[in-house]
Amino acid sequence: MYKVAKASEYLVITGVGIKDIKLAKKAWIFPGQTYTVFDLSPVNYTFEVQAMSAEKLPFVLPAVFTIGPRVNDRESLLKYAKLISPHDKLSNHVKELVQGIIEGETRVLAASMTMEEVFRGTKEFKQEVFEKVQLELNQFGLLIYNANVKQLVDVPGHEYFSYLGQKTQMEAANQAKVDVAEATMKGEIGSKLRKGQTLQNAAKIDAETKVIAVQRSAEGEKEGIKVRSEVKVFENEREAEVAQANSELAKKKAAWTKAAQVAEVEAAKAVALRDAELQGEVERMNALTTTEKLKAEFLSKASVQYETKVQEANWELYKKQKEAEAILYEKKAEAEAEIALADATFYAKKQAAEADLYAKKKEAEGIVALGQSQGVYISTLLTALGGNYTALRDYLMINGGIFQEIAKINAEAIRGLEPKISIWSNGGDNGGGITEGAMGMKELAGVYKMLPPLFKTVHEQTGMLPPSWMGALPDKSP
Repeated sequence: MYKVAKASEYLVITGVGIKDIKLAKKAWIFPGQTYTVFDLSPVNYTFEVQAMSAEKLPFVLPAVFTIGPRVNDRESLLKYAKLISPHDKLSNHVKELVQGIIEGETRVLAASMTMEEVFRGTKEFKQEVFEKVQLELNQFGLLIYNANVKQLVDVPGHEYFSYLGQKTQMEAANQAKVDVAEATMKGEIGSKLRKGQTLQNAAKIDAETKVIAVQRSAEGEKEGIKVRSEVKVFENEREAEVAQANSELAKKKAAWTKAAQVAEVEAAKAVALRDAELQGEVERMNALTTTEKLKAEFLSKASVQYETKVQEANWELYKKQKEAEAILYEKKAEAEAEIALADATFYAKKQAAEADLYAKKKEAEGIVALGQSQGVYISTLLTALGGNYTALRDYLMINGGIFQEIAKINAEAIRGLEPKISIWSNGGDNGGGITEGAMGMKELAGVYKMLPPLFKTVHEQTGMLPPSWMGALPDKSP
């Protein structure tokens, strides 16, 4: 039977005439031989690996690996055909095998790195995971065609990345607020400054224009008065000449002279009067112009000073706000540091308590084991002694040195004593001629004779004296 595999498949042939296995794209299948077909297409495996960093912070690493047999290496294809191809590559067996390798290498690598190193060096972390997993997959003839490590995800109850994002967002927002406030401050100051300069320049130009206009008006008035005066003189001269010609020369001459003199005086007075009026008008206009100019200058200065004071007050307020925010941030950082220190202290005490508990537990287990072994030992001795508890007790006391300790304690108890022995006699024994009544009295007298040496001995040994009603010891003092 002749078999041909597809472009993405291989034939795996075993049986008669084949030492191990045979890989082929097309081959004759003879009697006594069997064949299977395996696909070379890579498969996507999606995992969510739960790992823990060096700071013991858990996180979830979503990853997608595209894995398939190494098609360009015949030795790898043989490994794949022997170990993996008997199973469906989409089965749980193959998936659990690949997942176990990836999770194991990822967790070992993550445990040697801090959370910041994992987060900032995602590319390097991915490359190291790729290399270590590939080393393990080589023994199965597998090749990683593509590895896509997604963004790190927080484990429920440990929102490290969420808090880190909130911190970055708040820092950016606060910096934006500061930039907007500074730009607004510069814009308002520049606007007020340009406005003040515009008002000052406008007031200055208006004042200069008014002065020039008044000067030109006064000069025009003066020229008009002069022309009119000259015309009037010319007319008077012509009238005098006509009158002088029409009347008698003498009469008209006197009249003309008189009229001319009167006209000259009137003209001079009119010119002087008009000049005085114009001069007063000029001075009044000058005073008004000067007043307006001073008012404009004072108003401009006052406006500029006001705006300057307002900006200075705003700047002081802004500085105080920033100082207050800096103090608040410093206090907050100190509080967070104290909380972290308290957590570390608590963790250290917890570890010490657990170590102490473990030591106590092991010590108790040792005592229990010692007691059990001693029980077995005593039971063995009791069996060897035939169940004689007295013999067992004596053996244990001898073996434990109890008799030696008792003797030592008794010796220590009587050490330093100075016993005194008093020998006394009642004066004789019962002779042959003494009656029973006399003998009883003698015994009673013997008892009374015994009391003084007895009291003396007790006093010397213990320092105690007999009661006064029983008697008193003799005083040895001179």
